[in-house]
Amino acid sequence: MAAPSRMPRHDVRNDGTGPYAIFYCDKCGREFRSTPSVADSIAKGVGRQALGGLLRNVPIFGDALADNAGQDPRYTYNLTTQQLDAAWGQVKEHFRECPTCNQIVCLSDFDEQSGFCADDSPRKDQIAEARGEQAGAALKGLASAFGLGGVIQQASDAAQKAATSMARCPKDGTVAAPGTKFCPECGAAMVQPAAAVCPKCGAQTSGAKFCPECGAKLEAPAPAGVCPKCGTQTQGAKFCPNCGNKM
Repeated sequence: MAAPSRMPRHDVRNDGTGPYAIFYCDKCGREFRSTPSVADSIAKGVGRQALGGLLRNVPIFGDALADNAGQDPRYTYNLTTQQLDAAWGQVKEHFRECPTCNQIVCLSDFDEQSGFCADDSPRKDQIAEARGEQAGAALKGLASAFGLGGVIQQASDAAQKAATSMARCPKDGTVAAPGTKFCPECGAAMVQPAAAVCPKCGAQTSGAKFCPECGAKLEAPAPAGVCPKCGTQTQGAKFCPNCGNKM
């Protein structure tokens, strides 16, 4: 992979050992720091001290000249162009340039397989799914460490059970009450949840869409008080207040 064509956002800092540069990822802001030249700072500091000692022996103006005998690298906050280039050379292997958005991003925000940043990658959905799985695994590990594994599992089972008992839009993922025929968001035909038991022959379906015994199409009936046509709460009315369907 070719190196980025330019430096990303950066600034210069000094912790008392000499100036160094920090480069930031354009997407997540992650920092990558160069290493200050400690040996160079020591050498310059010793040289400055020696030069200052010699200048103080100059009559009248010696003290003033000594105080201005070069900047102490321990307290400077600037780098020359050559020093900045050298600092960038230390960390640029951790960056990539996206050919679509031209942002300079760290490896965590870059898809090496496709050669694009994670947001512009053709594998964006796969990357998002993988990150979701990683986050879920990390959450489970943290919950287990605090003795909350059983609580997390119960919540997950309850959410999964609720999702499988609802009608779902195949286009945008909207869920609604069983029996809702059209998505309240986009109007697409809803996919109905499968019944646990075939209403025609009584066979166990194990979540199948068609009965394994008689082949009947399996859909969970709408709960009482919900219009089977549009999913509106009817509150005991004989006709749906939204679509007029006879209950």
